[in-house]
Amino acid sequence: MLLGFFWFAAIIALFGSSGAFAQKYDLLIKNGHVIDPRHGTNELSDVAVSEGKIAFVRQNIAASEAKKTIDASGLYVVPGLIDPHTHVFVGSTPRRFADGSSSVSPDDFTFKSGVTTVVDAGTSGWRNFSDFKSQVIDVSQTRVLAFLNIAGLGMSGKPQEEELGDMDPEQTAQKISEYPEILVGVKIGHYTGKEWTPFERALEAGDLADVPMLVECHLPEYSLEDQLNRMRAGDIITHSYELVSERMPVVDEQKNVRPFVLEAQKRGVLFDVGHGGAGFWFSQAIPAFEQGLVPDSFGTDLHRFSMNAGMKSMLNLMSKYLNMGMALEDIILTATWKPAQAIKRPELGNLGVGSPADIAVLRLVEGNFGFVDAGGNRLDGDRKLEAELTLRAGRVVWDLNGLSAKALED
Repeated sequence: MLLGFFWFAAIIALFGSSGAFAQKYDLLIKNGHVIDPRHGTNELSDVAVSEGKIAFVRQNIAASEAKKTIDASGLYVVPGLIDPHTHVFVGSTPRRFADGSSSVSPDDFTFKSGVTTVVDAGTSGWRNFSDFKSQVIDVSQTRVLAFLNIAGLGMSGKPQEEELGDMDPEQTAQKISEYPEILVGVKIGHYTGKEWTPFERALEAGDLADVPMLVECHLPEYSLEDQLNRMRAGDIITHSYELVSERMPVVDEQKNVRPFVLEAQKRGVLFDVGHGGAGFWFSQAIPAFEQGLVPDSFGTDLHRFSMNAGMKSMLNLMSKYLNMGMALEDIILTATWKPAQAIKRPELGNLGVGSPADIAVLRLVEGNFGFVDAGGNRLDGDRKLEAELTLRAGRVVWDLNGLSAKALED
């Protein structure tokens, strides 16, 4: 028996370190350029995945240590992207966002753009969130989080959406406390009245639940300055680079960012792109970017109409900023770790050991491309980002060119 023990120990010593005796990881992504802004990683490295979590990030992990290896040479390996402004409470009601056809099913659009987490921008309220949860959130592979609308029925259209009696801060905060793993904040928007009651009740609900407020800016009777002055540090304004008649833009007629906008930024108000069908104009975004009003997140305002207009996808939006002069590392930061912080989900948007293995493998393509804003204006560019591979909780959910597939044998 003693001789058998020594033989077993010898086998472990001979094969254990090389991985021939046991495979530690379920999946290994090798030779990619890893960008993880939270941990300051921006270099060629390998990423190992085990049981749906990030197991290790370092150079020269042996392929023999993994059950499956993917070669990411020439590609960027980044945390799964986070889209903090979407409308995904899809349903059968025509021409409506809440439980309607104007929203879209998340899995149909997320993974092909490297997005693993979306945040629904207040399509549901405290009255109909349970329907949203059962119909969409619980059955989606995409991680779906949500801002809860201060309006009880969310984006159900007029008159329900503007019913002051249904804007209940206590009920809203109570619903958030019931689902803290899903509900990340309170949303106010699509109100056409003059009184500040909806805004104040959204703030109250945010205070009660200790969550940020998302301001969607469809508030034509409120001045932009008044809205920003009422917002707290950590609150988010979206459609930040909009140029429409219903709201004063952040950049004035002389192409200068308005001083009160920069003051709000200094106070900690966060600026989300919120591209959508009308929320992003180069005439606003470019001078704002050049003057330091850089977005804190790349919310797409994904819905039935925006995806087929200038917005297209989150990667298309990120590519616009790439061709506007934003550094790639800063773009990845704005698409991952910054929105994770904004919604208070520090386990997301990074490749730290133990974090969910939500990973986007991106290709930077060179060529001649055109990028369109909400006004039909084109920015010409020579680079764009494409998603080659997307992992959600360690499982391949998008594979453009079969990087994870088995090659045909001759």
